[in-house]
Amino acid sequence: MSADKYLFYLSVALLGVSVVFSLSLPVFTVLYFNYDEYHFFIRQSIVVLVGIILMWLISQLNPDRAFKWLGFGLFFFCLVAMGLMHILPASMVTEAGGARRWIRLPGFSLAPVEFFKIGFIYFLAWSFARKIDEGHKKSISEELKILTPYLLLFLVVVYLIAVMQNDLGQVVILALTLVTMALFAGTSMRIFAMGILCASILAFLAIISSEHRITRIKSWWGNVQDMVLSLLPKSWESVLRVADAPEPYQISHSLNAIKHGDMFGQGLGAGIFKLGFLSEVHTDFVLAGIAEEIGVFGILCIVVLILCLLFRIFRISARSENKVYHLFSLGVGLIISFSFLMNSYGITSITPIKGIAVPFLSYGGSSILAVCISIGMVLMVSKKAKL
Repeated sequence: MSADKYLFYLSVALLGVSVVFSLSLPVFTVLYFNYDEYHFFIRQSIVVLVGIILMWLISQLNPDRAFKWLGFGLFFFCLVAMGLMHILPASMVTEAGGARRWIRLPGFSLAPVEFFKIGFIYFLAWSFARKIDEGHKKSISEELKILTPYLLLFLVVVYLIAVMQNDLGQVVILALTLVTMALFAGTSMRIFAMGILCASILAFLAIISSEHRITRIKSWWGNVQDMVLSLLPKSWESVLRVADAPEPYQISHSLNAIKHGDMFGQGLGAGIFKLGFLSEVHTDFVLAGIAEEIGVFGILCIVVLILCLLFRIFRISARSENKVYHLFSLGVGLIISFSFLMNSYGITSITPIKGIAVPFLSYGGSSILAVCISIGMVLMVSKKAKL
């Protein structure tokens, strides 16, 4: 049986969009650091080419033989790498905001967390398929007994990512993926609700324990409080209004870039907010930069591509008789969905901004290679699904 060619073509199309905008959007960074004008374009093109080759090669493997080794390999190797990177010498690790997130290799750096997410999804799929039985109704105490080891593992993940790498956004995505996969694996809605509650409490504790995160929340609230408070009773305003909230500089320019793009955009290369106003326009704010240049219509076309891709992934999941394949494909679709939504909501000020890469579109080798590997594994699974 052959792999799902439509999923492959959709992935290549989205990767092609990222290559185009890697030439257009980083112009300010190129000028500021005196890079060659094709610096980001060449690097992104190479990464995308390697990613497409990897995706195709993985899709050709036999899932009954290679799937387990690849999944467990990513899980254990990246878990160990995230633990060791904090004791590696500074020459081998790249820091961002005081957090060690990238391991330096000859010519490039890799973020283990991006690849760990794939291994984490596989581990959950493999373990849930063995331990959670959909046909037998259990008491809540029995379900909690089954899920306790996963919660302990997740606390380790929280420590390695949220504490050691100061990256709460990735933890939120993994938490949402964990509880949703557990629900589809056969747990009850009570456990799902408890999982969401626990994740919310952990997120709250992580926020109040960090001055940096509190500042981000205040900045976001300062941008939306007028609209929200206008819908609430006047008596609430004195309690909820924050007078000293820092100006949401990046979000304001992100919203202005989207507005400036209007329906059909200013044209490829003609955006102005990428000229120093949006410092991460080719990474975290790539959707705002794209919206300014090709407009709302262009963004809608990209959203359609994403939705079609997710439809193919969830279709493969639904039609996979093997429960591990079913849950893994579901997990990959969830990770892509949650990442895209968190970034989209962040740049439009619906939620606080978190440094989450847009799958397929953001500049960066680790995120591109990781999403290509995950799609390659889903393509491998698709050969066994009744499409």
